[in-house]
Amino acid sequence: MNNTIDTIVILVFSAFVLGIGLLFARTGRNLKSFFAGGEAVPWFIGGLSLFMSFFSAGTFVAWGSIAYKHGWVAITIQWTMCIGALVTALYLAPRWKRTGALTAAEFIRERLGLNVQKTYIFIFTLVSVFIKGSVLYPVAKLVSASLDLPLVPCTIGLGLFMIAYTAVGGLWAVMVTDILQFVVLSAAVFILLPLSFDKVGGFEGFSKAVPDDFFNLLNGEYTIGFVAAFVIYHICYIGGNWTMVQRYTSVDSEKSAKKVAFLFAGLYLISPVIWMFPPMIYKAINPALTGLDTENAYLMICKLVLPPGLLGLMLTGMYFSTSASANTALNVVSAVFTNDIYKGMVNPKASDKQLIRVARGSSWFFGLGMIGIALLVPAAGGIVEVVLSISAISGGPLLAPPLWALFSKRLNSKVTLWVTGIGLTVNLFFKILAPLLLDFKLSRGMETIVGVGLPLLLLLAYELWARSKDIVAAEYLTYLDTKEQKRIDALEINEEEAVEIKRQNRFGLQVIAGALLFTAVMLYILSAMTTSGAGITAGVATVVLLASLIPFSAARKVQINPTILENHQI
Repeated sequence: MNNTIDTIVILVFSAFVLGIGLLFARTGRNLKSFFAGGEAVPWFIGGLSLFMSFFSAGTFVAWGSIAYKHGWVAITIQWTMCIGALVTALYLAPRWKRTGALTAAEFIRERLGLNVQKTYIFIFTLVSVFIKGSVLYPVAKLVSASLDLPLVPCTIGLGLFMIAYTAVGGLWAVMVTDILQFVVLSAAVFILLPLSFDKVGGFEGFSKAVPDDFFNLLNGEYTIGFVAAFVIYHICYIGGNWTMVQRYTSVDSEKSAKKVAFLFAGLYLISPVIWMFPPMIYKAINPALTGLDTENAYLMICKLVLPPGLLGLMLTGMYFSTSASANTALNVVSAVFTNDIYKGMVNPKASDKQLIRVARGSSWFFGLGMIGIALLVPAAGGIVEVVLSISAISGGPLLAPPLWALFSKRLNSKVTLWVTGIGLTVNLFFKILAPLLLDFKLSRGMETIVGVGLPLLLLLAYELWARSKDIVAAEYLTYLDTKEQKRIDALEINEEEAVEIKRQNRFGLQVIAGALLFTAVMLYILSAMTTSGAGITAGVATVVLLASLIPFSAARKVQINPTILENHQI
């Protein structure tokens, strides 16, 4: 393997992505444009960005390990995300847009009160920094092992790069790079898949060499109960996680918010089949991997079939997918800190310039915290288990009450805190104390069922009781007044801001078109240099080149009133 070519590919794409962040350095005029794209982000960009925000190296490490060991069930598990997105599109995404909130935390404050918001902000920030810091580690390990680079400097370097374009450019920088990351990752996998099949003798050779139960929808410990629990969990996660909610609130209408979630669902119906076949194929080539070595199945198939340059492209896609997930969380954590803590509690009269400075500074602060967590992961061990457990422990208690509040006029702040507190306590007991004191441990399926099911049952019980007493929460009545005032304020059109939002969105579409053009050129160069897969690489490059016409055409359709623009320039 020629590490030099692969390293050059990674560095060139990384430099290009950082340059994109710098291009957006001057586009964020206020919090709405910096964190919500002026609430006018095209739905297809929001949907692709949401899709990439769900990815990380863990997709290849964790699900790749399951695909290698158990086969098709890894795809079945990921299809639960498609179901969760469909439910979100039909019922939850338009509700979030209807709230008029910039962040989920803002809605929680307005609907459930300041005490609930403070509690949720503390827990959400802690969980987000830990999980996203954790997923930075496996991709740093992948790049380090593949290119023979030291792990610690590699982790720090990749982390700093991730923070840089998020802190500089805001939501549009995150979304534009998400699109580029989606294209790079898709190109890499579409090149990897046929080369993998070729290596194993086609689909017939592959199917004959794997176990008889390899194509079963359910397999091993991943039972119907586990899958059903994951469906419920992903309805809550995709519909209520703060990083996901930001994609529904940053578009222009409830209809667009639905389209964001529908696009995510469609992509998660197709993509798991494409992503998971390479490690499944490696099972036919080398069935001897056991234990933690199965987590390297994806990297091993890449090393086996990808020539120099294309391996670098795949590693770039893996890293970009992790940074897409991490920087989305970073953007939201920073948004919550700036909008809901600094502006909401510390300095309500802060100017737009002050708020943008705080936003960028907090991005660096929380980003450095993520790097610190990533550096501690080797000492903690069991990264996949840790991340899944944290999600099971905190997901239901944190996500279920705000989602319930979108529909209920009876839920109040006191009940919300009780449900969250009971849920977290029970989940922590079964995860930490029960194995020590009772020698009892829940299965992964039961862990998720209890984690999500208990808060939902408590909320349902209260809702039925409150309905029997005809109780309406005082917080709900206050929320209605706040919502009406927001509706009135929204009618006051700021023409200068409207022009800036259109200019920012047109610029973003132009940058996406340029980024796709750059990617196509890079792929053509790699197709000329590669020792195998040249035709496939050139074909993918042509598809990317044609795809660049879509955002280019969309940018031309964004019309700015010439009169307003001239007055603004004067």
